Amino acid sequence: MASTGKDGSDKNNKYDRQLRLWGDHGQAALESARVCLVNATATGTEILKNLILPGIGSFTIVDGHKVQGEDVGNNFFLTKDSLGESRAKVATELLGELNPDATGDFVEDHPEKLLQSNPSFFNTFTLVIATNLCERTLLQLSKQLWTNNVPLLVCRCYGFIGYMRLAVREHTVIESHPDNTHEDLRLDRQFDGLVSYCDSLDLDSMNKKDHSHTPWLVILYKYLQVWKQQHNGEAPKNYKEKTQFKELIKQGIRKNEEGVPEVEENFDEAVKSVNTSLVATNIPSNVKSLFEDPCCKQLNSDSKPFWILVRAIQQFVEGEGKGALPVRGTIPDMTADSERYIQLQQVYRNQAAEDVAIVTNKVHDLVQSLGRVRSKNAAFLRVVRCRSLEEEYNSATAQSQEIESHIADEDSDDEVVFYVLLRAVDKFYEEFNRFPGWYNDQVEPDIPRLKEFRFL
Repeated sequence: MASTGKDGSDKNNKYDRQLRLWGDHGQAALESARVCLVNATATGTEILKNLILPGIGSFTIVDGHKVQGEDVGNNFFLTKDSLGESRAKVATELLGELNPDATGDFVEDHPEKLLQSNPSFFNTFTLVIATNLCERTLLQLSKQLWTNNVPLLVCRCYGFIGYMRLAVREHTVIESHPDNTHEDLRLDRQFDGLVSYCDSLDLDSMNKKDHSHTPWLVILYKYLQVWKQQHNGEAPKNYKEKTQFKELIKQGIRKNEEGVPEVEENFDEAVKSVNTSLVATNIPSNVKSLFEDPCCKQLNSDSKPFWILVRAIQQFVEGEGKGALPVRGTIPDMTADSERYIQLQQVYRNQAAEDVAIVTNKVHDLVQSLGRVRSKNAAFLRVVRCRSLEEEYNSATAQSQEIESHIADEDSDDEVVFYVLLRAVDKFYEEFNRFPGWYNDQVEPDIPRLKEFRFL
């Protein structure tokens, strides 16, 4: 067994780039993860490598095979010197060298035997990754994990094609880190703190330096008030109106003695931000679907904290939020002096803290024992639900008609064809204990044999 311990190094420096991606919470989840790999194939060890490097807590390899020549030829983590040794042991030792923060262990046994002798062994992991398992064993493992809500990632590689299949009853996400999200600035739903702060600043009375270093968010607010006064309280909505609004902002740029506009980057930023900042504050469709989910509507003593949080946020939306989610509490970077940028930042943080306090109280009302929560990620809530492998592999519940419709067209390049082929290959292996075309003289005879397998 290869084992590595925590080295006490500065993790903030070591994991700096990934911390920027998923933050402290994501890194903490990663470092507490216990990952099990079933079969140390080339695919499996590459997946583990990409989890060990960013710092998973521990990993265990379950594999009863010995290292063979074909393993050395396609697996970077198995060497010629290890021929005949335990594949689980050798892979664990070499993978463990990648990061001393990840603890490695191995079980030199076939998964089929382990499922018979100690099936609960797999229940202790955060994630189980299965590579190149036969269908019978895969279904046994999937059933065991599905019952205990342990995610199973099924990976199958065959030459240049392959697939990944996640099987988990329910996986809830609070910080989903979606791409291309708008900033939550609430210029269409101005809260008291924002109004009070922006109204306290007078652009006309500022000197040149202060005028050119006023946050563009304040500039948008100021000229939005002017626009509303001229348009019956309505904000610019369409392209034409927003173009006119941009021209209104440009008129606010100060001119020198010769009447030439000064260079004021903050006003340029304000103009560029019109389209992305003057957007309606609404509830994302993925969050709306959570509000309508039976798990949210019908809370009980067994409800997960995630669903209690969703219910509390829904109550906030219907009450204090007046149809909007809690304020996120962050603002983008912008040209501004440090003092006023920090002041504006604090305005949003204060409002977010107020909203968090309200949601927290609602959570406590729903479940007294639940601790403090954060709701700045309310717009990014997600829930992932999958079909079980048992449903997928059972002809009575498999989506046979849908699959057949995808492969009916022989000229189609639909990737479902590869799924069907790989399933047929698994059936072939179960019957003949080898892959089709493994022997050169059997390539042609294996083609009709492969076509005979039906599983839909």
